[in-house]
Amino acid sequence: MTGTVGLLLTSQALRGLGYGIAAVQLGAILRLDGLTPAGVGLMLAAILAGTLISSLALARWGDRAGRRRVYAALYGALLCSGVVIAAGAPVWLLVVVAMTGALSVEVMESGPFTTLEQVMLAGTGRPQREVVRGFGLYNAVAAVAGTAGALLGALPPDRQLLGGVLATVGATGMILAFRLPAGVEAPPVSPATSAGVPRPRILAHSRGPVARLAALFAVDSLAGGFVVQAYLGYWLSLRYGATTQTIGITFAVLGVLQTASLLAAPAVAARVGLLRTMVFTHIPSNLLLAAVPFAPGLPGAIALLMARACLSQMDVPTRQAYVMALVPADERTAAAAVTNTARYLTRPAGPALAGFLLPFGLALPFVIAGAAKTAYDLTLWRMFRSVRLPSAERPL
Repeated sequence: MTGTVGLLLTSQALRGLGYGIAAVQLGAILRLDGLTPAGVGLMLAAILAGTLISSLALARWGDRAGRRRVYAALYGALLCSGVVIAAGAPVWLLVVVAMTGALSVEVMESGPFTTLEQVMLAGTGRPQREVVRGFGLYNAVAAVAGTAGALLGALPPDRQLLGGVLATVGATGMILAFRLPAGVEAPPVSPATSAGVPRPRILAHSRGPVARLAALFAVDSLAGGFVVQAYLGYWLSLRYGATTQTIGITFAVLGVLQTASLLAAPAVAARVGLLRTMVFTHIPSNLLLAAVPFAPGLPGAIALLMARACLSQMDVPTRQAYVMALVPADERTAAAAVTNTARYLTRPAGPALAGFLLPFGLALPFVIAGAAKTAYDLTLWRMFRSVRLPSAERPL
């Protein structure tokens, strides 16, 4: 199944490039089209709504419709999105295509695409330790491609550039989707089910654990929303008077360190296990985050952020692999969709709450985020430390 991994990594790299450009240019293009800040917010809300709706639909019908077919359809929707943007079509039409879930301004965890790729990577029949290594590489590819896209996005806003890149990624992604082997599809349903007996509800065997994980991931994502990169840049300029050049260089270095942490996570997990890696690399990064606003100057704050970046992403590939190892193979699509949707649902509230809290103290968003994330880690450890996963040498 090496070919499957290569196809998915190529797909991730192309999409990360497109989404990296979109993260920088989409808002500027919408402003040039005359949208008010409220209008831009509604457009971004439509993208989020599309992510939620498509992820929930994927949980219910994705395996039945066929993973390759749905994957290709999502890329077809991304192709349409690029054409709509490049052609300067009315905003309402862009809202319509955004509701498909194909657009995103997140690079590493980008809605239904990530859900399907997460499931297909876990279904390659490789031992658990190799699957975790694959998840690390998968997320590192997204981080690098997203950085490259952001650099391209630094060019003057250009709807032909953004739309052309998204359309090209969509067309190429459809080709890659049809080249995926049949082995990426869900296991066949039982004869009794196919003969007319009602299908079991989604997550029939793992509903409880997945629901608990989804609730915990929602808390972690909400806390992470307090310190998203755009807000962090604003805060550094407000607190320390950092220039855009300083912020840009800092974010570039943070991206390199985060990519390194994504690649290091599988090696750590091979030694101590998935859950321990998730929890015990995350807690120190949370403490470093909470300490940032108490740095006496900008160099100290940047040093703390860089130290945190060495640890903060280690839970991403291990979290994805943990969910896949926890549930039966025929429930992986639903489990990935539900847990990912929980993260998408709460994250946008973080920046709004951080902005509301800022007048009460510049340190509050960081302290609350660090405390909430630490509470998430401790609760996760308490709930799941006794749960046994398949051996790292067994195929998932």
